[in-house]
Amino acid sequence: MSATRQAEDGARPARRRLSVDRRREELIAAALELFSRHDAEDVSIDDVAASAGASRALVYHYFGGKQELYVAALRSAAAELQARLQTQGEGGPLEQVGAGLTRYFDFVEEHAAGFAALLRGGPANRTGEIGEIVDGVRQRMLRMIVHQMGVDAPGPVLRVTLRSWVASVETAGLDWLEHRDMARAELERLLVDQMVALLRAASGQDPGVRVLLETLLSTRAASRHTPPENVSPEHVPLENVSPEHVSPENAAFDNRAPGI
Repeated sequence: MSATRQAEDGARPARRRLSVDRRREELIAAALELFSRHDAEDVSIDDVAASAGASRALVYHYFGGKQELYVAALRSAAAELQARLQTQGEGGPLEQVGAGLTRYFDFVEEHAAGFAALLRGGPANRTGEIGEIVDGVRQRMLRMIVHQMGVDAPGPVLRVTLRSWVASVETAGLDWLEHRDMARAELERLLVDQMVALLRAASGQDPGVRVLLETLLSTRAASRHTPPENVSPEHVPLENVSPEHVSPENAAFDNRAPGI
């Protein structure tokens, strides 16, 4: 019997007759809860069976082994999170980013175990199937953001900036689950402001990012009926940026359908 099972065996739920789909969902939920609190290698099939009130043989019947169960659990969490990230098209680009953060943190709050398990399966497994699952969520977030900004193919400066911001959002989610000492709305506003700050820093390296940032801030200011923020002391007006520095995708927002 594993150390994890010894610590948790006392609260084993009674076994019940369930449909195939419902039983599978319960096994995945139990696995996500355990994987969110323990390293995968410290969780056994017996632990999952005990937590779900199922037999060891039943877990093997559905999943074949712990690796298959682990992958299925992470895929389940990733699929639901990606569904939450479906672009809705509300408001200007920064407002859409804020709305996306609200949906993201809805998932974090409602499925804390799945979120924690998903990210715990990240960097150490980057080259395997588990790393592909985690990377899939990150790529989905990146595509959502660049779409909201009306950018077709982000250049290296914008790409690195936005990927850095996605990593900040993940870290903020884990920190919020651990401490919960900041209101969610306040955290979401902070993260939008962090994106603006990162874009402002990147605008010093790429004139196209500078124009994009100016457009984002102007759009937000128009929606709030307030003057736009100052981009930077070295601000270059839109009309002073030469065409070779700015692609049409970076200079304006398109009207594509919201799905990615």
